[in-house]
Amino acid sequence: MSDATPTLEGLLRELAPQALGAVVRRFRQFDASEDAVQEALAAAAAQWPVEGIPANPRGWLVTVASRRMTDHVRRESARRRREVDDAAHRAADARLAAPADETDPGAAGDDTLTLLFLCCHPSLSAPSQLALTLRAVGGLTTAEIARAFLVPEATMAQRISRAKATIKKAGATFELPPPTERGERLRVVLHVLYLVFNEGYTSTSGPDLQRADLADEAIRLTRAVRRLLPDDGEVAGLLALMLLTDARRAARTGPFGELVALADQDRTRWDRSAIAEGVDLVTETLQTRRLGPYQLQAAIAAVHDEAETAEDTDWLEVLALYDLLAQVGPNPMVTLNRAVARAMVLGPDAGLELLATLDDDERMADHHRLHAVRAHLLEMAGDTEAARAGYLTAARRTLSAPEQRYLEARAAALRD
Repeated sequence: MSDATPTLEGLLRELAPQALGAVVRRFRQFDASEDAVQEALAAAAAQWPVEGIPANPRGWLVTVASRRMTDHVRRESARRRREVDDAAHRAADARLAAPADETDPGAAGDDTLTLLFLCCHPSLSAPSQLALTLRAVGGLTTAEIARAFLVPEATMAQRISRAKATIKKAGATFELPPPTERGERLRVVLHVLYLVFNEGYTSTSGPDLQRADLADEAIRLTRAVRRLLPDDGEVAGLLALMLLTDARRAARTGPFGELVALADQDRTRWDRSAIAEGVDLVTETLQTRRLGPYQLQAAIAAVHDEAETAEDTDWLEVLALYDLLAQVGPNPMVTLNRAVARAMVLGPDAGLELLATLDDDERMADHHRLHAVRAHLLEMAGDTEAARAGYLTAARRTLSAPEQRYLEARAAALRD
């Protein structure tokens, strides 16, 4: 699908989960249906630029994938030497003879949320949830996902194959989880989308700081969930957080791909339409009774984005929001960012004191950001020698080339 034009590629990715949902609902085999839909998407990417986009593109994909599935079922039946029920096949052939249209409930229904729940099944590891979500719901090819996470295509193919086998072994069905489980499962879905966005916004490794395609995909999928769950405050909060953060994309790197810190960014390059949409979502979602971590993170992002200059940032409000976030959704990264906010309001010593609480946290033991933030606060406190050592330690521990160069430059500036 990577050879398709941007417009066609976007259409195919939008239709991918809808087509997959229709095929899975009809055949009840997620793994084989997913392969069939990928074949249909590849066929569309090759044929539609030549023949034109059909009047009912979703019906076209469902029909082609369903025919692939019918062939698959027949081959499996033959291989296992089981007789095929002729009546059942005649009924299946009759259904497949006419292209699916909007009157076909299997083709018309939007099963994106059901697919997301399935791809984020609790039996899967977090990396498998990420890969399967991007493949089945995002419509990315295995090669595209492998490039995004800097692993060989064969490795990613095995990961996706194992994930589908795990789902099958777990007996997962293509249905929304019961209401008693839905809240927890939705939390996992949102976390997976959050991880996809973060990997796109700041790649954990490799030569580039950002992967715009992953960030865009996370925003697109979160918009889809928002359409399905318009009253959920955390869904709105996550979308707002992504928009407000991604709005700074163009200003985050210099002409040679170098990292530009938030305080040094040219704010005229920020996407004001994305900021406006994000702020509107934050304003709407903060009126809900129960605030969640994504809503609070979005509110913090809004404070930064609404400041005309770095000096105009309302750090008192940022700190108050981080204090609340530490109660609602505590984790080491919240503590890290809260330490910076404390330093900006109460001075670097206050920030360093809070940062010290992470020294025994195994989750942060090898994380470069702990050393980078400590170095920044030590620099604020005037301890340039310790700050320089901290920047160099952080540079050695990051796998991102742009971050490494940035941290080494900060260290070099303190030596001069």
